[in-house]
Amino acid sequence: MTPEEKLASMGLELPRAPTPVGNYVPFKRDGNTLYLSGQGPRRPDGSMHVGKVGRDLTWEQAYEHARITGLGLLSVAKLAAGELSRVEVLKVLGMVNGIPEFGDHPKVINGCSDLFVAVLGDRGRHARSAVGMGSLPNGISVEVEAVMRIHD
Repeated sequence: MTPEEKLASMGLELPRAPTPVGNYVPFKRDGNTLYLSGQGPRRPDGSMHVGKVGRDLTWEQAYEHARITGLGLLSVAKLAAGELSRVEVLKVLGMVNGIPEFGDHPKVINGCSDLFVAVLGDRGRHARSAVGMGSLPNGISVEVEAVMRIHD
């Protein structure tokens, strides 16, 4: 089963790759290494999920936001690689907009990591950092960036 077929079997579809809102590109390729710009949890209408985890959102809600963000990252990876079967995730940096007392950042970013493994199998397993931030752009709940490899 291809990664795209796995997504469909999970009832998921890739969103349109977002258009950058600043002076940057959604990805940069260096040989077979693909660097994906950070993304947040975008709703189908283009608006973003916002809030502080531990105050406005539970970690479970933020987990879903990280999962949504992972779908956006896969969309950009497919744009860069042509098909997801060529993609391997190497490194993920997940940032959580949490209150100072919140400490379950890894549980939140598992939303993205779990999606990558479910869709890409062993090629979805990756090194990762999950950190808390005092704020994120426009109050988004999570932001995730990734480094991937494109296989020929």
